[in-house]
Amino acid sequence: MAYLSKDLSVLAYANGFTLWHYTTADAATVVDTTGYFNAASTMLRVGDIIVANIDTAATMKAGLFVVSANSGGVVDVNDLTQIGSADSR
Repeated sequence: MAYLSKDLSVLAYANGFTLWHYTTADAATVVDTTGYFNAASTMLRVGDIIVANIDTAATMKAGLFVVSANSGGVVDVNDLTQIGSADSR
């Protein structure tokens, strides 16, 4: 798949920082590829955090991406920091 603007939404904004939510069937390794969020380059700033539900068509995961670069319309996010793990009980 690819980035879909309808799946990115603002959760909170303050002092030049935005907390976003994004949901996708794409795997984390696809989402954290440089350029995945290029269509949102005018909105995303370095340091913004994206709370994400990823791999929603398979074994869904949740985690955080941090916008690490945004220059000339090219956006890069850090690798996913996963929240939670397998439910053992």
